[in-house]
Amino acid sequence: MADPLGMIAFQEVTKLFGSQLVLSEASFQLNPGEKVGLVGPNGSGKSTVFRLLMGEEQPEGGEVSVPKRLAIAHFRQDAGEPSPLGVLEQAIAGAGRMGALHRELGALERALEDPEQADRLESLLERFGEVQAEYAQQGGYELELKAREILGGLGFDAAQIDGPMAALSGGWRMRVSIAQVLIAAPDVLLLDEPTNHLDIESILWLEQFLKQSPAAILMTCHDRDFMDRVVTRILEIDAGRLVSHTGDYQDYERAKALRRSQDAAAFARQQAMIKKEERFIERFERHAAKAAQVQSRVKKLDKIEKIEPPKQRILTPFEFRQPPRSGNDVATLSGVVKRYGQRTIYAGLDFEIKRGERWCVMGVNGAGKSTLLKLIAGVIAPDAGQVRLGASLKLGYFAQSALELLDPQATVWEQIDQAFPLATIPAKRTLLGAFDFPGDEIEKPIRVLSGGERSRLVLAQMLFDPPNFLVLDEPTNHLDLDTKEMLIKTLSGFEGTMIFVSHDRSFLRGMSNRVLDLSGGGEGTAAKPLCFLGSYEAWVERTGHEAPGVRR
Repeated sequence: MADPLGMIAFQEVTKLFGSQLVLSEASFQLNPGEKVGLVGPNGSGKSTVFRLLMGEEQPEGGEVSVPKRLAIAHFRQDAGEPSPLGVLEQAIAGAGRMGALHRELGALERALEDPEQADRLESLLERFGEVQAEYAQQGGYELELKAREILGGLGFDAAQIDGPMAALSGGWRMRVSIAQVLIAAPDVLLLDEPTNHLDIESILWLEQFLKQSPAAILMTCHDRDFMDRVVTRILEIDAGRLVSHTGDYQDYERAKALRRSQDAAAFARQQAMIKKEERFIERFERHAAKAAQVQSRVKKLDKIEKIEPPKQRILTPFEFRQPPRSGNDVATLSGVVKRYGQRTIYAGLDFEIKRGERWCVMGVNGAGKSTLLKLIAGVIAPDAGQVRLGASLKLGYFAQSALELLDPQATVWEQIDQAFPLATIPAKRTLLGAFDFPGDEIEKPIRVLSGGERSRLVLAQMLFDPPNFLVLDEPTNHLDLDTKEMLIKTLSGFEGTMIFVSHDRSFLRGMSNRVLDLSGGGEGTAAKPLCFLGSYEAWVERTGHEAPGVRR
């Protein structure tokens, strides 16, 4: 980590996209070592701020000040194409200047061993000495150990670390991208939703890593708990301006609520005053004796600086009709065995779900959380044993793969209209409004929707005619904080049965009344599960863990 080399700053920055004003005379500074959360609705300009800081965009007005020697690393929501490298090599190779030195040192070592390069021996040795000196000075010979530690913290086991990148899914490639920026140890970290593809164990590890990091951090994040524990200041994009709030996310929410209340009160007072003056003008405009007073009040209204009505994004919980009552026995797993190749996930799993229970499934990476949901939903079959569903059961299964079931050629409205042709137009509009598709947003083609928008649409479609048994695999992935809160409030009135996997602690606290710990307090992926007959919050209090194997 280099010594602090100064601060980065926006000075009255204006940025346009076509005719759309994204930033208007926006100013802020990021001080060395400071941890700042960047918040604002989707499309407000958060990504634009990152691109301006990286020099990928230029402002129309004002100045973006970034000291030349400042090392900046940017984590983006882009897994990139599969790499031919191994996981460890890829993580090191992408780690900024350190990665570049590591690659060059390896290339020089190979060149020095190549007989065909003998005529360049002197120049190669000279360059090797220069690179080796800088590499050693920056701690390069501890780089592999550091990379293994960081990859392990992000959930990779030893086999994965030493395995090929080609074997990884997009979500795991994203974890490698996070590792690259952490290994680089820059002066400034720009993080775009770093928790999206992490399980709760990895999120908890990342919290501690970032809190202890000497780097200045500017990040967007839809995880309330993560923000509260890492950041000390919130930077809000509000109508093109950057507004700073000292404190964590809870402090920001309180300050924002107070500001909204004050703005609403000021608007109401001005409106009352305007109406009073207008009534006077209307009453006496034809009275000659009052002409001077009338004219004075007309001029007063002409000169007044109108207060804009407070703009507030409000997502109202959708009040869906309750599903039909199921039988008491919702799902029963008896002696279930499930293997992937030589790896045993379940070796004789017995588990029951009763009506009205809301199970949150916990477990270390690879414990079989998503596998369990797929078995229950019938997406995969056990290798041995039985999965039995109860009587009068209507099952709804949400997974990231469900997003692929949307018709990319349809609009948001067409998707819902085709799914529920007999429902009234007002009912469908209310549904879409609750899931943040107001007004003309319903005419958006599905092919242009973000991951968060697609998740909202799938959830909306599922809950319009709700099943009595919900099986949810990371339902809050890609959802912003307001939508998460709306979903929690919506599902809090659900009278059916649920089993879900989530890395979002606010969702875990709000939804669960049972906890299934697949790690079972033991070693290995086939350890006997533990059932806790209480909420996630009570489980945390009882175990002293927020996730299996992780101490508070």
